[in-house]
Amino acid sequence: MITVENVTKRYGPLLAVDNLSFQVDRGEVVGFLGPNGAGKTTTMRLLTGTVQPDTGRITLDGLSIGDEPEAVKRRIGYLPELNPLYEDMLVCEYLEYAGRLRGLEGIELRRAIKDAAEETDLGDVFFRPIGEASKGFKQRIGLAAALLHRPEILVLDEPTEGLDPNQRVEIRSLVSALGRERTILLSTHVMQEVEATCTRLLIINKGKLVADGSVASLLAGSGLATYVVEVQGDGAATALATLPGVRQHTTETVDGRVRVRLAAAGEKDLRPRIFSMARDRGWTLWELHRERASLEQLFRQLTTDEGGEERQ
Repeated sequence: MITVENVTKRYGPLLAVDNLSFQVDRGEVVGFLGPNGAGKTTTMRLLTGTVQPDTGRITLDGLSIGDEPEAVKRRIGYLPELNPLYEDMLVCEYLEYAGRLRGLEGIELRRAIKDAAEETDLGDVFFRPIGEASKGFKQRIGLAAALLHRPEILVLDEPTEGLDPNQRVEIRSLVSALGRERTILLSTHVMQEVEATCTRLLIINKGKLVADGSVASLLAGSGLATYVVEVQGDGAATALATLPGVRQHTTETVDGRVRVRLAAAGEKDLRPRIFSMARDRGWTLWELHRERASLEQLFRQLTTDEGGEERQ
């Protein structure tokens, strides 16, 4: 449904997108992640035709956005990070205005407004000024405007930014429902949203693609794990932190014992080494288990140097 081939975009000396290539199939809900300044928003603007690439090619369902921009834009619904709304308008007035901009008129426009408002559950605010709506409802209004022309593809840039936890859950559920009938590319910094809504994950850093796959497959292949060790013995925390592959460790005291969490990378399971170390040094081992790597750990591994400072 979406094909990006060797796309590069510069803003003066800044290389925002660097020879980027990926594909999104019909019906996928794809999370698009990266640190600030990685090129996510620029990529989304390229996909929606807001800006044009310096080199490379973008096609949507076989249509080139460079050669047939109007035809492509008719098939895309876009919710930018800064949701542009006219807050002095009533919600119904704004949706009518947005629909007319999309070329909808008469019965077709009224039906589109009704369907979009129902799909985004705007009944409580439909006849109220946008300025009186909560941030969560404003995001719903933006989504409704993006849905008016019944697009096959939705591009959503940080749709839950600035929302409280309850509003995030509501928008997350809405995106999941929308994804049943559409292809969605979703940019977000919230890892729970990716795990809850996305069938696949793309991660970019410095304008380049650094990971592509399902959350489960990427975590399984990352070699990342967290080990929790509760132990009683001198120098345990310092010694455990020297084990091969350990990148970070935290400690806390529990009933006179030390509990150490080790974030490690590598294919070898460290539990036999930890057990042997405890035996050889005469420690009392109260607890030892290995936890599945988190998406946050994977993200840091791919976009920072050794899980520390962001790559520049």
